Amino acid sequence: MKTIYAIQSLAFEDLGSFVPVLKDLGYQIQYLQLGVDVLNEALASKQPVIVLGGPIGVYETETYPYLTDFIAALTQRLKKNYPTLGICLGAQLIATALGAEVYKGHVKEIGWSRLVLNNQGLASPLRHLENVHVLHWHGDTFDIPESAKRLAGSMYYPNQAFSVGLNILALQFHAEVDPHTFERWLIGHTAELNQAQVDILTLRQENTYYGKPLQEKANLLLRDWLSNLIPV
Repeated sequence: MKTIYAIQSLAFEDLGSFVPVLKDLGYQIQYLQLGVDVLNEALASKQPVIVLGGPIGVYETETYPYLTDFIAALTQRLKKNYPTLGICLGAQLIATALGAEVYKGHVKEIGWSRLVLNNQGLASPLRHLENVHVLHWHGDTFDIPESAKRLAGSMYYPNQAFSVGLNILALQFHAEVDPHTFERWLIGHTAELNQAQVDILTLRQENTYYGKPLQEKANLLLRDWLSNLIPV
């Protein structure tokens, strides 16, 4: 059976709505915890790796020293063009591993809104998200690596997604969120939401409007990315 590795920073930020697609495609899912599990085997594997989101910053290496080793191993993985998908923190880690800067943004972007896809985005798996509200949940942002193609922006940040070839894809936003388990995000991030003065009732209501359409289109995005991977 094929294996896909999912590297987590928070237990409730999981593969979400991607899970049924992966099982349908015959993948066995193996979750690993950043800062807890040994990740060398996964990062050295030719099997796809999905690096999920989390609330820490890639530049907080003094507080979270294991980030240094993780970024070094991720850099070697990307040099080999092994299939890698980064989401939110995962995208920032990919940007860092490819030599780009990651830094605090001018505003916390938390909530549902549409992406602005450029021509390269419309020619990528992101085309399935055209005119779809996705979930944004970040305070940091990144520059586009020199080796990458910018795919999308948002109303607040010009850099929301990039790719390197067909095997490496980085998404600042959350396409994988499962509308049925979104309440875990509202509970787990309550301190951040209150500090940022984000209305939890509004987020919950927007999930009822936008969660299911995003789930359907995000499944197409994932299938598209996996079906077009280049063997390495």
